[in-house]
Amino acid sequence: MNELELFDLELRLLLEAIYQRYHYDFRQYALSSLRRRVRHAMNRFGCDNLLQLQHRLMREPDLFAQAMQFFTVQVSEMFRDPAYFRVLREQAVPVLRTYPSIKLWVAGCSTGEEVWSLAILLREEGLLERSIIYATDINPDALGTAEAGVYDIDRLAQFSRNYLQAGGRGSLSDYYSTAYNGAAFDRSLKQSVVFADHSLATDTVFSEVHLVSCRNVLIYFNRALQDRAVGLFHDALVHRGFLGLGSKESLQFGAYAQAFEACVREQRLYRKAA
Repeated sequence: MNELELFDLELRLLLEAIYQRYHYDFRQYALSSLRRRVRHAMNRFGCDNLLQLQHRLMREPDLFAQAMQFFTVQVSEMFRDPAYFRVLREQAVPVLRTYPSIKLWVAGCSTGEEVWSLAILLREEGLLERSIIYATDINPDALGTAEAGVYDIDRLAQFSRNYLQAGGRGSLSDYYSTAYNGAAFDRSLKQSVVFADHSLATDTVFSEVHLVSCRNVLIYFNRALQDRAVGLFHDALVHRGFLGLGSKESLQFGAYAQAFEACVREQRLYRKAA
């Protein structure tokens, strides 16, 4: 057994231990991505090998809470991939208008940038007041940041550029106030959002929704977990509901390839097949 094979074996043991101890299931996450992130965790916590890291994580719950940032990927920005949000305005919104009330699910919402982006889009389209947005993630710290809706002021220039490219109808500054190098987004946007812990690896469907947006999450899963997650989305969606994925994600080779049809393939917007 070479060094990489030994590392992967120890990594699998670590993931099993985490599942048994804390009930977070990373066992079907892509190993190629986990290797890199776990090595960062070893450096951060001064561990020479995975066995030392496992020993500390099993016996120090507070340390595990800190380590969650390494097991979950928290990379996002407002109106990320603006063309995707423009397509939502042009293709999904006209259909969503036909419902008396609508529900949306942002699965793997990370620190909430996409949630606030969708809330702004829905407000500009006159739909927010009759919408519920479910924002879910397994990382409690990320959910806390998402719910607070306060972001570093240095990020606002990029957020604003994305907003305009996504078809924004005004100025992003209409939706936040600044203080102490932070930008706090309008609390009224949050009235339609429910933040909740949910694992795509272990939990089940919790509501019927009209749109699921799960972007840049599936790329960190292996094929079996990707299929499980997409199966949850399929079960949650109403007849002909919408599914949005990340720019590097696809349904093409998965178990549910025939269960969805492309609405705008280039922007990874799909509809549940009839």
